Amino acid sequence: MLDDALGYYKRGLSIIPVRQDKKPMLPWEKYQRERAPEDQIREWWKKWPSANIGLVTGSVSGICVIDVDKPEVGIPELMKIIPDEPMPTVGTPRGGQHFYFQAPTAALGNNAGTIPGCDFRGQGGYVVAPPSVNGNGATYHWLVDLDHAPLRPLPEPYIQRVKNGSSLNDHGYSASSREHSIINTLNIEECRHNDDSAICTFAQGRRDEDLFHVANCLVKGGMPASECLKVLELLAKSCNPPFPEKELFAKIESAIQRVARRDRSLAEEIREWVVSSNGVFSSSDIDVCRQVSSREERKNISKILSRLCEEGLIERYGNRNGCFRRIDTECEDIDFLHASTECLHILWPFTIERYFRTLPKNIIVLAGQSDSGKTAFLLNFVRRNMHEHQIYYFSSEMGPVEFRDRLSKFSLPLSDWRFTLKERSSNFADVIKPDAVNVIDFLELHDDFYRVGGAIKDIFDRLHKGIAVIAIQKNAGSDYGLGGARSLEKARLYLSMEPGKVKIVKAKNWACSINPNRQECEFKIVNGCEFHTETDWHKEGAARG
Repeated sequence: MLDDALGYYKRGLSIIPVRQDKKPMLPWEKYQRERAPEDQIREWWKKWPSANIGLVTGSVSGICVIDVDKPEVGIPELMKIIPDEPMPTVGTPRGGQHFYFQAPTAALGNNAGTIPGCDFRGQGGYVVAPPSVNGNGATYHWLVDLDHAPLRPLPEPYIQRVKNGSSLNDHGYSASSREHSIINTLNIEECRHNDDSAICTFAQGRRDEDLFHVANCLVKGGMPASECLKVLELLAKSCNPPFPEKELFAKIESAIQRVARRDRSLAEEIREWVVSSNGVFSSSDIDVCRQVSSREERKNISKILSRLCEEGLIERYGNRNGCFRRIDTECEDIDFLHASTECLHILWPFTIERYFRTLPKNIIVLAGQSDSGKTAFLLNFVRRNMHEHQIYYFSSEMGPVEFRDRLSKFSLPLSDWRFTLKERSSNFADVIKPDAVNVIDFLELHDDFYRVGGAIKDIFDRLHKGIAVIAIQKNAGSDYGLGGARSLEKARLYLSMEPGKVKIVKAKNWACSINPNRQECEFKIVNGCEFHTETDWHKEGAARG
């Protein structure tokens, strides 16, 4: 982790060590204004070798981050006000995303929830950076790293939305205003002048009971003990006669213990119910099961479910309030010591195998502009590999006659083709063959393009020893398919095609010492099926060979 922290430091970012619960391991206000020197960073990680990496946002680092913790809500909202173009993006352990931008010249503070499903980390904030790990062993990981996309200015429409919203830094607690509000609500002065002490609140004979009732209400409402004490001190002075202040803390302590006993019993019951559940459930399911009728108990159940979310036992699900999913932490061990080091013998159009090693369970994404040659690429891929691998081709557009016409353009007799052709247009994860070569032509999405990442992940989860080659549509001028960087996460090889040119946007398993990322070559399609290359592979923008 130290090497990664130093890598961020060399990029000019302010670094702090953080725990797995995302809390800083030391007072960090100083590092909002100045960067810790390299020797200090080395000393931190010598002291805490397993510390995670925190990147301080704002002017000190020159970055700000949009934190999308609810992608199903946040991504559609964000896409309305930020451009759909490559930007440094991190995938978080809970399935969220961090989008990195240049910090605005005018300092912009942190913000939570102004845009649904999204938080903003700016001046006075920080984010956890890859390859940090949470308490469940899940990692923060780059979907698009800082080397493969520029830091873009924070869009002005987003700045205006944040400025018009409420900042985290604007919600400072004013104890005196809360205390006096409570006192006014209790009408102490009115009681003080009431001659009938038998019915007067906070009068002699009722002070113990009334103060305990207030303490119990404040504790149940979530007020910290120190603040409860301030409120009770004011009430004690206003009692008739004044109540001894030295006895107040016993009332608070008793209230805390009472609430804790009740909450502990309810929390244990809810936890057992959740553990025994499968899949998705709602808080109303618990209400029905326990025959809950009071508003207070429903509120307590909601708090308990929130705590279980923080523990990582469950997570919020979908767009409905009160809907949850139990997190399944059971997973198979990966036997890396006895894993085969051999890659799959896969041949690619344009001899991409010179640069990329295809391994079991790899996802390969082909993002292509309309009429750029996606299907020709996939059929050439099939032709090169059908005698060595079992190939399943899932077609969403072509019927048998059209497919026959496409194959007849090749010099190969129709009877010599060896693959299984299937018609399919959705839910590909349900039909792919885990140990075979799967070709998907193509993964269709007509709206909610951000869902492409989830669809590809579902396919990845189904793979075992096989691979999936997935074609998706892209717009002219963009390297990424519809859905933007969301389509990039699971791909080990990501290709972008437009008429006459193919580019390697991302390649993780290098076949040689040459970095294949951002390499491209130009070609012509002859007879609708044959690729004739016009240049060798070369770096984007470099001289052509």
